[in-house]
Amino acid sequence: MTFRDRAALVLPALLYLYAVNSIAQAPAAAPPAVPAEVSPLYVVTYVEAKPTARDEAAALLRSYREASRSSSGNLRSVVVRSVLRPGQFVVAAAWKDKAAWDAHMAAAGTKEFREKLNALRNAPADDRFHNALSVGPMEVAPGSVYGVTHVDVIPPQKDNAIVALKVLGEASRAAAGNVRFEIVQQTNRPNHFTVFEIWRSREAFDANGMSAHQREFRDKLAGMAGALYDERLYEILN
Repeated sequence: MTFRDRAALVLPALLYLYAVNSIAQAPAAAPPAVPAEVSPLYVVTYVEAKPTARDEAAALLRSYREASRSSSGNLRSVVVRSVLRPGQFVVAAAWKDKAAWDAHMAAAGTKEFREKLNALRNAPADDRFHNALSVGPMEVAPGSVYGVTHVDVIPPQKDNAIVALKVLGEASRAAAGNVRFEIVQQTNRPNHFTVFEIWRSREAFDANGMSAHQREFRDKLAGMAGALYDERLYEILN
């Protein structure tokens, strides 16, 4: 048997094995970023403006916040600004459902806002979509210190993280000086969560951070975390 004959026999088998292996390794289709049935829909948008454009970005975000509050289906729109890096902002909004969000994004005013914001960016606006996990009333009272934390656990620990986060939420809402302690879960990556908290003072925030329930949660999270516990402090954008 010549080399050419052997190659003719072996090559189809190799191609078949390659095809089977490629199919096996193909990633599963990702779930939709925003399922239609989620209501309310919590949207957390991270904004990072150029340091030279931070005040212009702040003015733009103020206008956007007010316009959003008057949009059909908007339940809440809050904008906070980083204490340490004033070019970083977070828009914490809630919408009746995906249809309300889609209509808002399709509006001419929203498109114009996004275009202007894009010109001021250090990074693109990062929208994260969530369903409620452990939340309080929709109305937001003013506070002195605002915290936004991204919690990422490894997928096999998702359910354990949910239990621990719910316990943390209940205990923190009962803590002295708390105005809001809200935990929401990303719709397309359910092992990722956002914690949005408001405190009457920095002292109240620090006291909660040293509390037994907070330390117990962090101890549990240490064995589940998929990334750094990303806790950042903000002030309201007036």
